[in-house]
Amino acid sequence: MPGPLAGIRVLDLTSVVSGPLATMFLADQGADVIKIEPLSGDITRRSRQSISASGEFSALFVSTNRGKRSLALDLKRPEAAEIMRKLIISCDVLVQNFRPGTMERLGFGEPALHELNPRLIYVSISGVGESGPYAKKRVYDPIIQALSGFADLQAEPKTRRPQMIRTIVADKTTAIFAAQAVTAGLFARERTGEGQHVRLAMLDTMIAYVWPEAMTQYTVVGREATTADPTARPDLIFETADGYITVGTISDSEWQGFCAAAGRSALAEDPRFNTPGGRAENATERILLMADIMKERPTAQWLERLDANDVPSAPVLRRNDVIANEQVVARELIVELDHPDIGLVRQPKPAARFDRTPAQIQGPAPRIGEHTAAILAEIGLEAAEIERLAAEQIVRLA
Repeated sequence: MPGPLAGIRVLDLTSVVSGPLATMFLADQGADVIKIEPLSGDITRRSRQSISASGEFSALFVSTNRGKRSLALDLKRPEAAEIMRKLIISCDVLVQNFRPGTMERLGFGEPALHELNPRLIYVSISGVGESGPYAKKRVYDPIIQALSGFADLQAEPKTRRPQMIRTIVADKTTAIFAAQAVTAGLFARERTGEGQHVRLAMLDTMIAYVWPEAMTQYTVVGREATTADPTARPDLIFETADGYITVGTISDSEWQGFCAAAGRSALAEDPRFNTPGGRAENATERILLMADIMKERPTAQWLERLDANDVPSAPVLRRNDVIANEQVVARELIVELDHPDIGLVRQPKPAARFDRTPAQIQGPAPRIGEHTAAILAEIGLEAAEIERLAAEQIVRLA
């Protein structure tokens, strides 16, 4: 059964992570995603350790480009530009994350493409937006973590030294926002008959991301100095006698359940902690007290006691433990698929599960130009013409 985006064609002019991951989500949901690459391939193919004999694949590339078709073009050549224009006529969506102004210089700015295809959803992903004093800066994920307050949010509790989170959270969050924006744009087109230009910046995304709970002291204008900083407290990783777990005690019943599991019934009525407001106001004291208690028993015993009292809890898994975790296995969250250049690779299943139009991994990540000949044939080029374009290094065949 086809996915929810079956019949939608996406032209993917993105590189690195935010754009490729966004379009991969669309491919998982059934869209025909054509990845436009330079003749040397997306930089992410080579930005991590190679996992293939050909040198064309890194694990990061494989995990952000599965299910796509690759068309390798030198966009600076006039004949490649003409190929692009032919493709755009038949596409529903174009996604690009060049630095602001690059698409215009190539002749593919949104106004020009809107004239060519008025139904086109044109998505521009940038680092900090197309205006403002930072607009021309080269931007990667750590820059956005620094600018958005995210690094401050992760600050070391004692010294308050800002820290980066050790995953490219800004890139990946922007990818999710972008994929959602594409589907909203397509839905709006069903109502209006017209496409539109959707602009999305990583900085905008991450400020929206951190805001709800991490910026509470800045939400009410004029009360910034009197509202407690929600990040000025220890995290919720607790050491046990033989490992680490996390525990949540937001509601009254959860706090009472924790006290019962810990054999500390008097704590349940402690006026510092017996209301949600009290637990929030005295969060540091509460968490440090819990940390001392948690060291008394091994992880398995704690989890059994906490579950028996309906207290949210889980073991803190090392990454190498995630694949074999009983919940992950029961949900079949990770699958194996054969990649012709690499062998068996693991991938997470698409997170959104549609009961009538199921999303699924459409296939492995492509080689550079693996589908060049087929795509060019689809727009009417003959085999001899395709061979000529390849010989003149206007396109690349796999």
